Amino acid sequence: GILSTVLKKNPPRRYASANGEDTGEDQHSSFLSVDADANLDRACHLLHDQTMDFLPVMLPSDMRVLATVTYTCVLEHLVSNFREQRRLFDDTIYDLGIGTYGDDVVVAYPHQTLHEVLHTLHLHGLSAVPVIDENTKKIRGVYSRSDITFLTKASDAEDAVSNLNLTLDVLMAQQRTDVTTPDALHTCSTRHTLQFVFEYFAQWKFNRLICVDEEERVVGVVSARDLVAYFL
Repeated sequence: GILSTVLKKNPPRRYASANGEDTGEDQHSSFLSVDADANLDRACHLLHDQTMDFLPVMLPSDMRVLATVTYTCVLEHLVSNFREQRRLFDDTIYDLGIGTYGDDVVVAYPHQTLHEVLHTLHLHGLSAVPVIDENTKKIRGVYSRSDITFLTKASDAEDAVSNLNLTLDVLMAQQRTDVTTPDALHTCSTRHTLQFVFEYFAQWKFNRLICVDEEERVVGVVSARDLVAYFL
């Protein structure tokens, strides 16, 4: 099947324990979770320190999964519980140093293949990357590693692997455009305040904002993870 083919090409990586030593076990063996009695601070630190996208909340008695904690649900909680401290959030995200800006922003181009972009995401430890026009540098969209269109369009494992040669231009034409999709394109400017960004994330429950200038050129990226990390 498709999964076994991918695993043969990308075997499980080893992972290290908290003290940095190789445990000799496969990465797939590591399952991190919190129980229902854990506090939000503990959950946030696990999410951030282990670079996780979500964290299962387990019932210790029978190991049932009660819920999952994500960065967006943490932000929603903060927004609903700290509205009375609005003035604390009047500074801009840029002035507060929340996000990635300038030359540190990793981008992709429409002519690049899926294989190239997935390699870029892996190399930089990213879950998504803004796609920009090579000439104008204007934002064209966002490509996320969670987009498995190339798999759903494949008839078999060989077809799925060959689809890695598709360009982003082709793939983005097949993407969902529904704004409720967590990885849909949302933009802001460096002048937006922390309060605005907080409420925007909580309202739409998406994963990142792409900061653009007046000509829609990418100048930065702010993720839900960046916002939560600011308060840790």
